[in-house]
Amino acid sequence: MNHHLPDALAETLSLHLDLGKSRLETLAWLIIGVLVARTVNLSHLASQCDSAAQVDSSYRRLQRFFQFVTLEGDWLALAVVKLLKLKGPWVLCLDRTNWKIGRRDVNILMLAIATRRFRIPLMWQILEKGGSSNQGERIRLLERYVALFGVGSITWLLADREFIGGRWLKFLMKNKILFAVRVKENSLVQFQNGRCHQLKSLLRRPFGFRLLHSQPARFQAMDSGSGFPLSFAAKRLGGGELLIVVSNGNGKRALKAYRRRWQIECLFGDSKTRGLNMEDTRLTQPRKLDSLLVIITLAMAWAYACATAVKGTTTIKLRGHGYRAKSWFRLGFDQLRRWILNQPQRAAEVWKRIWPRRKSTLNFSRVV
Repeated sequence: MNHHLPDALAETLSLHLDLGKSRLETLAWLIIGVLVARTVNLSHLASQCDSAAQVDSSYRRLQRFFQFVTLEGDWLALAVVKLLKLKGPWVLCLDRTNWKIGRRDVNILMLAIATRRFRIPLMWQILEKGGSSNQGERIRLLERYVALFGVGSITWLLADREFIGGRWLKFLMKNKILFAVRVKENSLVQFQNGRCHQLKSLLRRPFGFRLLHSQPARFQAMDSGSGFPLSFAAKRLGGGELLIVVSNGNGKRALKAYRRRWQIECLFGDSKTRGLNMEDTRLTQPRKLDSLLVIITLAMAWAYACATAVKGTTTIKLRGHGYRAKSWFRLGFDQLRRWILNQPQRAAEVWKRIWPRRKSTLNFSRVV
């Protein structure tokens, strides 16, 4: 591989990031490296640097990048929307991923966008603790999003059973954010007639869709000032497990929309074992993890752009089992790695094509 590709990346990034030439070159090598090596481990990435320097010197250079460069900031959310030409309003998925490095927890609360083709991070919060996020952390993350894109950019906000709580739901309802959140079957709800029930006790049919009650309700733990604005809907899955969602909208539509929440689980798979092996990192400091996630997101956006360049408006064919042969990410990821190794000019063309040319295009302004 010649220097044309990293030079092309560095040249484009220089229009949007206030970094010196050496830092931009390192950033370019990091983006290329995580794609080719399929890992974020710096010791492995050092061997991917096309440089006359020794591998140990390249490794120290990468370490210094994370030591002295900060890539955090919500500019990336705006960049992703523009790079992939995503037009709102969108379905958003909220979830958390965590793992351990020694005794240290790496815990990331992530907000991602899920379209028919793409599943990609928009914003995140590094939680300096183990375990679940609290309601304040979720609210602050959504406030950052709303400040950039506005409430009107959200079609649905989807989340799993962890993301429940009176203050959190009141925030979503107050801001008129339509949500569908899975809840536990033993949750207690109170109806307008004053009666309280466990959700599972309201089910009478073993299979199929079910509105749990004709009246709106609220969780028993919510204060009376919250009113009764919630609806609950349920479906019994093939294995017998209950899927119950709470929403401030139509229950049937909420249950249908909730199926797309699985895309953020697929996103975590793309960033981990099926793709970039994010868990290989030894970084634990939040500032450094922020920078690493920016690099991962840019690499994923590039892969998605390559998939679009290959397939255009056509779709990936279904196999006999009913699923597509590859995900949109996997198609672009495989093609991009081939181009980087064998046709770097084509990889550079896709990269340049998706990036806005002027700095002003990434200013903090609403894009919806």
